[in-house]
Amino acid sequence: MTQPPSTIPAIQAAPRTTSSPNPIFWTGERSELVYDEPGIRARLLELDRPCYAIRMDDHLEFANSGSIVAGPTPPGYSYPLAAIAHAMLIGDLGDPGFRRTYGVRYAYIAGSMANAIASVDMIIALGRSGYLAAFGAAGLTPGRIDDAIHLLQSALPNGPFAVNVIHNHNEPILERKVVELLLQRGVRVVESSAFLGLTDNIVQYRLAGLKVSPAGDVLAENKLIAKLSRKEVAVKFMEPAPLKLVQQLLSEGRITEEQARLSQSLPLADDVTVEADSGGHTDNRPLISLLPSMIALRNEVQAKYQYRTPIRVGAAGGIATPAAVLGAFNMGAAYVLTGSINQACVEAGASDHTKKLLGKAAMTDVIMAPSADMFEMGVKVQVLKAGTLFPMRASKLFELYNKYDSVEAIPPEEREKVEQQIFRRSIDEVWADTQKFFAERDPEQITRANANPKKKMGLIFRWYLGLSSRWSNTGEPSREMDYQIWCGPAMGAFNDWVRGSYLEETSNRLVTDVAFQLLNGAAYLQRAQSLRFQGVELPQSLFHYTPTPLEG
Repeated sequence: MTQPPSTIPAIQAAPRTTSSPNPIFWTGERSELVYDEPGIRARLLELDRPCYAIRMDDHLEFANSGSIVAGPTPPGYSYPLAAIAHAMLIGDLGDPGFRRTYGVRYAYIAGSMANAIASVDMIIALGRSGYLAAFGAAGLTPGRIDDAIHLLQSALPNGPFAVNVIHNHNEPILERKVVELLLQRGVRVVESSAFLGLTDNIVQYRLAGLKVSPAGDVLAENKLIAKLSRKEVAVKFMEPAPLKLVQQLLSEGRITEEQARLSQSLPLADDVTVEADSGGHTDNRPLISLLPSMIALRNEVQAKYQYRTPIRVGAAGGIATPAAVLGAFNMGAAYVLTGSINQACVEAGASDHTKKLLGKAAMTDVIMAPSADMFEMGVKVQVLKAGTLFPMRASKLFELYNKYDSVEAIPPEEREKVEQQIFRRSIDEVWADTQKFFAERDPEQITRANANPKKKMGLIFRWYLGLSSRWSNTGEPSREMDYQIWCGPAMGAFNDWVRGSYLEETSNRLVTDVAFQLLNGAAYLQRAQSLRFQGVELPQSLFHYTPTPLEG
């Protein structure tokens, strides 16, 4: 027997508390055993092979090869087995049903980021590598969305990809046009987001894909993944479509009688993504509390309706490190969804300046600021505060909106500050641009604004909030301090994790690399934790996974 050098601390295992009548032994080649930290890490990283912890007289050694035999003591080189970490491939993480439903290799989604930050290039790269990703259609015109769908269907004719449908409180007509476009183009997977309740549009998308299979089963060709953070909203997506909306859609000819009948046979959504503290629209809730609560709600709904295929519950918000991915899976998540961290990747539709700011962000470099789409309601989004004055300037606009009933009522000195420091142009010029914008998008907005000074003020202020995110994406020169960059604390956690590795530089952050490293790290940590749970006292350094470049 070879003893570890005195400079290498011996790995210990908890003593056996009981003796087994059928002890288990490891038998194999002595040369395969290691006891130093690099050797143990290498054994744990071979995810497709079991890692054996073998009990020597006063320490443990580790191997990926050999075999285990139940007593009595086998002949040849053999020692008692202390623990085993079974093979754990990254494709084994999460719910197999999720992978089958969407035709993917991994239980992982790259979530939609508005204004095509989740770009066509990003979705194609991930789809070709076996991941599901959602195109960031929010904020785009139907024409631009149509162009993106054409590219996605050409590159991924059999999927996988999804397109986002965001709830549009101020422009319900636009929301309907987007859903009608998706149905016309045969888009089979939608990720819904920011819904405060159900709309006829999102219900139509789901029900318009219902049919009966030759075997008599109800099939939903249109898959719906609902991203949300509130139980009162979640239950609406977990239950069958409300009969009132079903009847409305039927009377308007937007679904068939058969689809109306089948609507009560299955939930509105196939999957519910629990969105914890995240970038953009968020309730800032902790995942460790929110996810179990949503899973319990799903179980209550399943007990009531007895769906043939239960709703799956995924985890989003704060998913930025292998430990977070593993924690989500171990809490029962069927899949994980990433958001903020993808915005700093090469394929993201954001400017280089924005990506560099994100690549330096700490977890504390985020703040809540007024949102563009629901500005008048006081809804806020989480954004980056480091390197931009947008949060402060947007908050100033909301303060003025709350205080005054029209732009004319704003004191001259305040109006001058808005025009010179925030807009950099006169309010009259901003209103002219706003009218032109909505003339093509939703003319009814202008009609209502002309009859309501408060509404007009809201549209004028939303001009700045809407353009600020576009400036961030296009890299508008001289507007860097106005960039609106949606970001959650996950970005800082990711930067902490990859510091010192090849992923520290944003120019190296390919979105497929990021996805792989997160899942690979989670599988590695699962194996290390498995040994710990069996009493193996591994060094703390082995519970950190460092991303290394992929070969080839």
